[in-house]
Amino acid sequence: MANIKSAIKRIDIARRQTARNKSVKSEIKTYVKKFEQAIENNEADKANELFKTVDKKVKQAAAKNIIHKNQASRTSSRLAKKLNLLNA
Repeated sequence: MANIKSAIKRIDIARRQTARNKSVKSEIKTYVKKFEQAIENNEADKANELFKTVDKKVKQAAAKNIIHKNQASRTSSRLAKKLNLLNA
């Protein structure tokens, strides 16, 4: 355990940030699962709405450095590809 006051504060901050980051990542994963379920059930309207939501959440997470920008791009790209196959 840290003895220095600033180190103790940093530990607290790291815990809070870790909890927030974990929450955001979990939310994104949940939306991705819902999107893929909609794709599986051939629900194009629902999939379109979910894609917009997922894309927005992923880009926000990348902007806040919760996930890497390349991961955000890759996720959006893969989901868009699946959506285009459904709409085609």
